[in-house]
Amino acid sequence: MDINAHASNQDVSTINIGKFLKFFIPSMLGLIVFVFPIPYVDGKFVSYADGFTIPIAVLKDIIQGYLENFLPLLVVISIMTTLVGSLYTKIFKPDFIVNNRFLNNLLNVKTSWLMLRILGAFFAVATYFKYGSEMIYSDNIGGLLLYELMPILFIVFFLAGLLLPLLLDFGLLEFVGVLLSKVMRPLFGLPGRSSVDCLASWLGDGTIGVLLTDKQLQSGFYTKREAAIIATSFSAVSVTFCLVVISQVKLESYFINMIGVVALCGIVCALIVPKLLPLSKIADTYITDNHEADSEAIPEGQKLFSYSLHKAVEKAEKSPSVATFLNDGLKNILDMWIGILPVVMAIGTLGLIVAEETPVFDYLGMPFIPFLELLNIPFAEEMSKTIMVGFADMFLPAIIGSSIESELTRFVIACLSVSQLIYMSEVGGLILGTKIPVSFFQLLIIFLLRTLISLPIIALCAHMIF
Repeated sequence: MDINAHASNQDVSTINIGKFLKFFIPSMLGLIVFVFPIPYVDGKFVSYADGFTIPIAVLKDIIQGYLENFLPLLVVISIMTTLVGSLYTKIFKPDFIVNNRFLNNLLNVKTSWLMLRILGAFFAVATYFKYGSEMIYSDNIGGLLLYELMPILFIVFFLAGLLLPLLLDFGLLEFVGVLLSKVMRPLFGLPGRSSVDCLASWLGDGTIGVLLTDKQLQSGFYTKREAAIIATSFSAVSVTFCLVVISQVKLESYFINMIGVVALCGIVCALIVPKLLPLSKIADTYITDNHEADSEAIPEGQKLFSYSLHKAVEKAEKSPSVATFLNDGLKNILDMWIGILPVVMAIGTLGLIVAEETPVFDYLGMPFIPFLELLNIPFAEEMSKTIMVGFADMFLPAIIGSSIESELTRFVIACLSVSQLIYMSEVGGLILGTKIPVSFFQLLIIFLLRTLISLPIIALCAHMIF
């Protein structure tokens, strides 16, 4: 069986069954691991009526069961190794690191990020050895992070880093991206290629989407406004991060429900927020000329599906060997362990100290209490404390709200923390470090807009589910 496909400015290309399977099999394996629901709840297989989760969550539970006693120590070692490597690079600038693009990006960081790594290492060591102030290592602050959240992140990052190339390197993004090109411009006023940025975030990591967007902006494929909209509306929290959040609030069996609700909120926010300030006033101009910027037309005589398949198979043909696949997976793992774990420990601990030891977030959340009560959400006052803390880090609302008795409220907190999208510990901080023209104050406004739009949608869905 041959599948014919035409590419722009290319001859007819014949895609035989072997080439098709090179795209199809890895992509399907990736979808099964990260998306396909299986009836598994609380460590055992059940009927679908009793709940379900995704295979990567099952793998996470199995690994966590075997390594439970060692995971906190592994987290501390990882964070301390990151700090030592970063300090060594900053002070001595060794050639083998500075001249290696991957290692240089990981370890030769800005001073602000180095300070976060120092702080994260201090909190991790102080918590593990119960050294210094109890305010840091108590069960509700440092202990909660190091012994509950960080082990989950450690395992999920390992699994995601190793297996995500199945989704990213064998043509799935190209296939879906071309198919969605007929959706992005009519609905969102964005280039079709922006769907790939969103998919890379959703299936990979929000930072991937931001970096892709920044590169497209600097290459002249996006205008300043388009880049700002894509980075703040389509750099979605990844499926694996959603898994971590829903696990934190102990509602893994509602993972698929969460994904559906978050997707709905994302679409609604993407339709509304770009039409409001501040995004609507950002200049719709390019920072560099590129004559190919508007070239999204399907080649003449080519159907949408066949062309998307051509692009997918073309990507699969360039897919890595087994050795390169494993090497790329290892780099992904190190990127997440080194780049994210210390920051989450630092900002998470600081955020929890402020949340637990001061009334700051109580005051910031108070204006939301009447709104939450109007939406008939149980424990409105307790939930109000989680709303604004999400701007610091997306994990904090789930951590703070995990002790609330109502499953409905915990579900709303989990969905909202992911739908708010802008959090300074990762995506927000990264946006500020790129050429994307969005300021800190504008990010805060966008965060509030997404919160006000998403909350009623999530509440309505939660009342239908519970």
